[in-house]
Parts: sequence; C-alpha cells; structure tokens
Amino acid sequence: MRLAGLTAAALLLPAALAAGAPPPAGAVTGASAVLLRVTVPGQAEISLGELSWPRSTSAEVQSFQYPDDGSVAVLGRSRASVSAQAGHASVARARAEVIALSLFGGDVVAGRVASSTTAGASARSAGATVSGSAVQGLRVLGADVPAGPGTTVPLGDWGTLTVLAQETGDRQARRSAAARGSVVGLRVRLSAEHGGLPAGSEIVVASAEATAAARFPASPPPPVQEPLEDNFRPTPPRPALPRAPEPETAGESVPGGPVRVPPEVTARLSAGGYVFPVHGPASFGDSFGAPRPNVPGGWHHGEDIFAPMGAPVLAVADGTLHTIGFTPIGGYRLWLRDRQGNQFYYAHLSAYSPLAVEGRSVRAGDVIGFVGDTGDAEGGTPHLHFEIHPAPMLGLGYDGVVAPYPILLAWRRAEDVSFAAGRVYVPAPRPGAAALPPPGAVLLRADDIAAASGLEPGALERALRR
Repeated sequence: MRLAGLTAAALLLPAALAAGAPPPAGAVTGASAVLLRVTVPGQAEISLGELSWPRSTSAEVQSFQYPDDGSVAVLGRSRASVSAQAGHASVARARAEVIALSLFGGDVVAGRVASSTTAGASARSAGATVSGSAVQGLRVLGADVPAGPGTTVPLGDWGTLTVLAQETGDRQARRSAAARGSVVGLRVRLSAEHGGLPAGSEIVVASAEATAAARFPASPPPPVQEPLEDNFRPTPPRPALPRAPEPETAGESVPGGPVRVPPEVTARLSAGGYVFPVHGPASFGDSFGAPRPNVPGGWHHGEDIFAPMGAPVLAVADGTLHTIGFTPIGGYRLWLRDRQGNQFYYAHLSAYSPLAVEGRSVRAGDVIGFVGDTGDAEGGTPHLHFEIHPAPMLGLGYDGVVAPYPILLAWRRAEDVSFAAGRVYVPAPRPGAAALPPPGAVLLRADDIAAASGLEPGALERALRR
C-alpha cells in the first residue's frame, strides 16, 4: 500500500464526545477518511488508506504494519469509503473500518475499530449522525477496557488513549443549510518516548468526516412532512405536484440521491393492479411491531425485504412519486401514492432510477430505485424497508399503518388481497380519529389443533370436535 504525507489540518478532533460547532457559512459538501495516521514531530506524517471525495472514494488493504518490523502498528484487512452528493438536497458519507489492530507490540489491541458518519442538508432539515461507529474487543496493557464514546485511558506513564472522539453540528439559515459529522475511532498521544517514537507523537486509527452543505433559492418550497421513521405522518391525497425536470442520462441526479439506469424487468401484476416491490430473489418475515429503539414510537412500522445490493425496487401500483431524498434514518427514500390515495414508503435505497422525480407518475412494475443499506441500515444486510398506509387509515396518522406481511405474500403470488388483511396498529382511541373499516370477520373462539397428527386417521376431526 502506498504511503502518503498528510497536511496538518487533516481530521483533528477534540479528545472527548462533543456536540461540536456548526459548520461555517462557507462550508462545502465533502467527505474524507483515513485508516491509520502516524504523526512524529519533525517528520512527514504517514497515512494508510487516505481518502478525500471526489478525488478518491474507496480503499482496502489485506494487512499492514509500521515500521517494517511492526513495532508500532499492525492491522489486518481494513477498508474505507467516502461518497457525497451536492445540490439543493445534499448528503455526504464517510466510513473507515480497521480489523485486528495491535499497537506497540500488543500494548493496545482491538478486534474492530469502525468510524462512520453521515451528514445531510436541505431546505427542510440539516443534521449528522455517527451512530454506526464502534470499537470492539479493546484491551489496553492486558486489561479489557469499555469502549464508550469519549473514553480516555492512561497508558502507563507514557501516553493516553482516547476512544471514539465524535462531533456533530448543523446550521440552518434562510437560504442555506449545512451539517457536519466526524469520528476518530482511536487516538494515542505520547507524553514520553515509547516503542521507538518520541514524546509528542500521535497515532490515529479509523478517522471519518462528512460535511453536507446546501444552498437554495430565496423562496424555498414549503416543508414536506417526513415519515415517522424520519418523523413523518402521511397526509391525505393532495393535488398533483409540479413536474420537476427529469434527468436525461444516468449521470445526472434527482434531489437527494444518485441515479442508475434501470434494467428491463417483468413483474407479475395481480388482477387488482399490484406487484411485489422487489424484483428477483428476496426474503422477508413478519417483523411489524417489533421493538425498534432508534425510531419514534420504538416499534417497527413496516417490513424489511432482504435482497442483493442493487436489486431493482418496483412501484407496487400505478401512482405518483413524492418526498424523494435523503434522511439520516431512512437514507435514500421515497413515497408512492396510488390512484386510490394509499401511501407506500420505501427506505434504505442505494440509488434511484431516472423515474424518481418529485410528482412523477409511474406504472405498477416500473423500476424506481435499487435495494441498499443507506441511513441507519448502513453496514448491515441490504434490504428495502417497506410500509403500507391505506387511505382510510390516514386520519389516524402513523398509527394507521398496517402490517405488510400478508399483503406482500399475496402480491408475490400475484393474488388480490385487501389492505384489511394487514394488522392495524392503534395504541389507543384518539378524539377525532377516523373510524377503522369494518372487520371481515370476528373471532369468537380459537382452539389449538397443533398436537393433532396428520398421519393418524380421524385425528383432525376429533380435535375440531373438542
């Protein structure tokens, strides 16, 4: 791996967890990362896996040691990546991950050091997150050490170690917005000579920084509510939105995300006009209502459909796309409103298709995006977070969402199914809330017949007569 000198301004952070100052008025969208940096007074800085968007965007090493005998630093397979999208809705991401780290012959070891930050800015909001950052398996001078953000550990009489020094800050003004996030996984500062390095030397492991800056016209469009997994409550059907200019090539972008050329796909359309939202191999369970501590309400409002990274995401019905862009939790996301007023939410996309333009009319089966892991899904298994908000439930706000599982099963078989097939989550009656549609049936009694053997003649009949 080529070694490169770094400037003294590269990614210096305070030695504690901090809210951080907001980005300056002249901030620009960008991202940078480095796997390992060694600074020795009076010598050129040494860096491994240094990235700066857009000049370099990814780096991966199988193993590395410094110096040649590994007396200062040894690390295993490690990688870093940066990306950014500038515009009226801008986003930047940076990530650095170091595996099997050893400093000074084992004085400091860690199984994994990961720094991750995402920043986003638009006329509606600005913010940054460092939630994907973690240090695992940390041992210092032979003892296990908790790896909480901002932890400072003395290194004998020769230095200090700081864990997960993090900063986030944002600024929202009338005609501009900006957000910044930065993380240093581990930082060692020497107060005395140690391991062949003089006092004043510094070692930085897994550093990432992302800045998103957006500037918009004097009269920005009115704010659009965001989904609950992005603090949103769906609204009833509204008049057609103004048609935005469409990109003519895959190299252009829609507000808030990248664009990819969609492949030719054929989707099975049910008689009711719906299709399954992911093309190709996919799997999903019934996780609706499961605990989700990182979203308002604390429960899962949809279904996660797992599929290969980049798998085509389809419009489930004829309708109109809206609220397209990036949020820290949903990542690249969009909404589809069908011709009956039902709303469908798609999140964690890796990219959009050229059809993903605000107010664009689409047909069932059109490719509108691609499966990914953006937002709070970063670093996890690629999947589509999918929600269904039936029109009759919109008066209930986000509590009117229904469980997609039985509906998705029917769409996959290209069968018709009512949205009433999904369980409705209504925690408590609220004054003025819209009435729920009447149930198709009322359960009066249930008997467990699981113990009946299908191989024993008459077993099922006897169980039903109990």
